[in-house]
Amino acid sequence: MDKETALALNAFTTRFCDAWHEQHQSWPQSEELYGVPSPCVISSTQNSVLWQPQPFDAAPGVNAVERALDIVIQPAVHAFYSTQFAGDMPARFGYLSLTLLQTWSADDFQRVQENLIGHLVTQKRLKLSPTLFIATMDSELDVISVCNLTGDVVKETLGTRNRTVLASSVGEFLNQLKPLL
Repeated sequence: MDKETALALNAFTTRFCDAWHEQHQSWPQSEELYGVPSPCVISSTQNSVLWQPQPFDAAPGVNAVERALDIVIQPAVHAFYSTQFAGDMPARFGYLSLTLLQTWSADDFQRVQENLIGHLVTQKRLKLSPTLFIATMDSELDVISVCNLTGDVVKETLGTRNRTVLASSVGEFLNQLKPLL
């Protein structure tokens, strides 16, 4: 497990939860996750759920992705997806607004791995170098990903070679994120 990534993810999650609490006097709240089972759920309102990050308790790492495609995934990606269960967190990286993806439960972790496999299969078909997404953006065509060859965090336009390096590691990227409430 990549300790730098795990520590940086925990630090950002703490910054996010603290900022949320300061603004709303509660734990983070999500309408999108209402009614979806998770160890993160603290309580529910009529149409939203209050959540708190929880330790990851499923089999660590995105090993299903490695097995399905017979590749080795960057250690930082394993750590990113298996450090904690949490809700997705809006953030800002410099001028970019994004939503940092997280796994909500063991079932969600399985779904995320299936989506990563689909993403990599598409890239292989298009003869693009492999990336693994860690955040979404407002444009459905743009995502924040980890280049599986270098470990760089990149902003990429799906289905193209259009990639911009944002940070040299996932830990560096996470340490520069600011919560966006």
